[in-house]
Amino acid sequence: MAVRAMKGGAVEFLSKPFRDQDLLDAIWHALDLDRAAKVRSAELDSVQSRVARLTQRQRQIMTRMLDGRLNKQIAAELELSENTVKVHRRRIMERMRAANFAELVHMIELLGWKRGLHQSN
Repeated sequence: MAVRAMKGGAVEFLSKPFRDQDLLDAIWHALDLDRAAKVRSAELDSVQSRVARLTQRQRQIMTRMLDGRLNKQIAAELELSENTVKVHRRRIMERMRAANFAELVHMIELLGWKRGLHQSN
């Protein structure tokens, strides 16, 4: 029964007899988990909406940035000047509201992105 309950989404399983404090602890634990899930969901929604505001070109460049390519490499692949790539990088960082590259990587990883698994476009 406990396994079935956990598979069904139960957070805790209390067997009888249980103390009132055990029940209260389980309720507080479930509420904490729910709060954390809502925060994560809001964060994901925020990142998704920022990515959606990027132009197709910005997404192409961002994908290559995240794969570790240099501006010079991105420029050659997309037949752009290096300065154009730099401008796009700056605008990507602004639109994504990322203070630094590590923060951008963290945001995109929240969406399930893994290095080298993107589609080249």
